[in-house]
Amino acid sequence: MDILQGKYRPIELLRYAGLFLWFCAGIPMLLMRVIYPQPLPLELYIGWFMLHGLFGLMYWNLMQYLPERTAISHRLLYLSVLTGSALGISAVSQSLMGGILLLIVSVVLPWMLTVVPAVTWLIAQNVVLAVTLSRIPEVSLSDASMEAALFLGISLFAFMSSVVVLRQNAVRDELRKVNSELRATQSLLTQNTRIAERVRIARELHDLVGHHLTALTLNLEVVTHLVDGKVLEHVQQAHSLAKLLLADVREVVSDMRRDDMVNLADALHTLIEGVPKPRIHLDLSSEELMTEPQRAQVLLRCVQEMITNSVRHAQAGNLWIRLSMTRDGLAMSARDDGIGVDKLAVGNGLLGMSERLKQLGGKLEIESEPGAGFELHAWLPTEF
Repeated sequence: MDILQGKYRPIELLRYAGLFLWFCAGIPMLLMRVIYPQPLPLELYIGWFMLHGLFGLMYWNLMQYLPERTAISHRLLYLSVLTGSALGISAVSQSLMGGILLLIVSVVLPWMLTVVPAVTWLIAQNVVLAVTLSRIPEVSLSDASMEAALFLGISLFAFMSSVVVLRQNAVRDELRKVNSELRATQSLLTQNTRIAERVRIARELHDLVGHHLTALTLNLEVVTHLVDGKVLEHVQQAHSLAKLLLADVREVVSDMRRDDMVNLADALHTLIEGVPKPRIHLDLSSEELMTEPQRAQVLLRCVQEMITNSVRHAQAGNLWIRLSMTRDGLAMSARDDGIGVDKLAVGNGLLGMSERLKQLGGKLEIESEPGAGFELHAWLPTEF
């Protein structure tokens, strides 16, 4: 039930399913000397045992870092050891046991390589399996080819199942990212709506209540010149109260108009919640980063663009974002540990970011080097 409800991630299910298949493939090795009257020579049996252990160890280590981006050389090394161990098991045991372990490699391939190299590796390992099986004295080349073809079909099914899971993960991650962006935008819109409502109320107070109080004050001022005695005292008292009430209304209206700041920190926390990769490290000078709605919207879009760039182009594992408020402005810096570029090409996203900042009197600086990641600095003045 926990599996159906999604308690475990696909990569965790893949890890445990592969380990279970590896364990099952080792059972014949453990029972070899009991079942078969003529067991393998001791040296071959030890070789089988060592290769099987090596395969399990490499697979376990591979599963620890598989969700992360690593160098292609490391991925090829792991695949070579896994495939070589599986084929070596078939060679020393003179059986199809290695073909079973190659099914595990078939499932892992889409996570390690792009489609064309992965399919090429899949076909090549089964061709080598056919050659390995054909060297067994009791197995002819045609029988070995048929058995390898059968394993190729099963491997292709496992391979495509893994591809489907990867695509579903990509769609799910994209939906989470878009949902977080919508929630972050909604957070700003909610605050903007509150500010707009306060401004509307302030305008109504100023235009209606303030206008009538002003008229009342003027009329009471006129009346003070037309009466005397006890009536004059009451009129003067009413005149003073009207002037005091008018001053209070103007003060309330001014306070409501001044309180037009939004908390950018809340929107940023909401934004990064739905981004599984890269790992985002958010550093804020304060948990209440209050700024004008327009500036908050621009900076939120800048952070979104930096996250998109790190996901789609930089192949980054980590992204560091820092925002700080100074006397003269609001500064944002972001950098990732991606592949970087030698020659920076400013696309529509970065161009739009620069244009938004310039409209508010800000500026944008971009730095990138091959292997040194991508770095961005944005600044907006306090007033525009």
